[in-house]
Amino acid sequence: MRLVGIFLSLLAMAALPGGFGGAAHAEGTAPTKILLAFEGGAGRPLAFHLAERMREALGRPVIVEERPGASGRIAAVALKNATADGKTLALLPIAVPVLMPMTFKDVSYNAVHDFSPISQIATYGFAFAVPNSHPARSFPEFVDWLKTHPSQAFYGTGAAGSLPHFLGVMIAKATGTNMTHVAYKGYGPMSLDLAEGTIPAGISVISDLIEMHRAGRIRILATSGGSRQPLLPEVPTFAEQGYPMVQASGWVGVFAPAKTPKAVIDEWSAALAAAVRSPQTRQKLFELGLDPTGTTPEEFAAIVTTDIARWSPIIQKSGFRAD
Repeated sequence: MRLVGIFLSLLAMAALPGGFGGAAHAEGTAPTKILLAFEGGAGRPLAFHLAERMREALGRPVIVEERPGASGRIAAVALKNATADGKTLALLPIAVPVLMPMTFKDVSYNAVHDFSPISQIATYGFAFAVPNSHPARSFPEFVDWLKTHPSQAFYGTGAAGSLPHFLGVMIAKATGTNMTHVAYKGYGPMSLDLAEGTIPAGISVISDLIEMHRAGRIRILATSGGSRQPLLPEVPTFAEQGYPMVQASGWVGVFAPAKTPKAVIDEWSAALAAAVRSPQTRQKLFELGLDPTGTTPEEFAAIVTTDIARWSPIIQKSGFRAD
């Protein structure tokens, strides 16, 4: 994916506060390290863009350290094991702290106990799409078609164990249908099969599918947010089409190691919020299909806890285990 994930491909970025009280003095001019969990995609240029802006604003070195591998778990473990002194942070997508501990047996971190949430930076929505040749012109029409064509009840995503995978499980439950998941190695092969009609439906981050939708190769029938997406104002949400329980969004956020002093967390959160509010950064996020947020640490901690509670029963229902 071009995004983070998100996964499905994922994003990373950060900002550096000007003062941490005693912690800042201990750091001196030592560089602040931002762990980047993934190679390629939108995360890398965004991380370096923000690091440069922070260096210019603060006159201090900010380093983006690339720690790819294991779908982001290597960076997460490095964050867990880092000294809680404000020198090491990581921007992680929802999959790393929320989904992976539920789907991998060998995950050696717990987001609630091992990380200190600093700020959610942005959210992103998902799209449910069909081939342009498909007869359905709305999501309810697709559900009606699905019920009369149960042998064709498949949907594709860019990866097993991804948020789009589990969004499909949520959709199947809400519609009372049985949909079989088809996992691809990335959204690219999935979207090509979708455009060719090899699969009748696909789910991915909106920015992954929007160009093919605009080109008339696929048709996005619904988006997963609580309101319509600015990039697709003509496409209604699942809720607008009679399925209010189908809501999901991905996010990226900045974390510190557990036990990082609250003064450090608060300073980081304020700096990140200021960065997210800047016109230059907001434009950068919009270009990547992200909706800027910039929360407080307490708000972000509540989001993490809520998403763990939201997705746990859905993942359990799916029966999926990555290992």
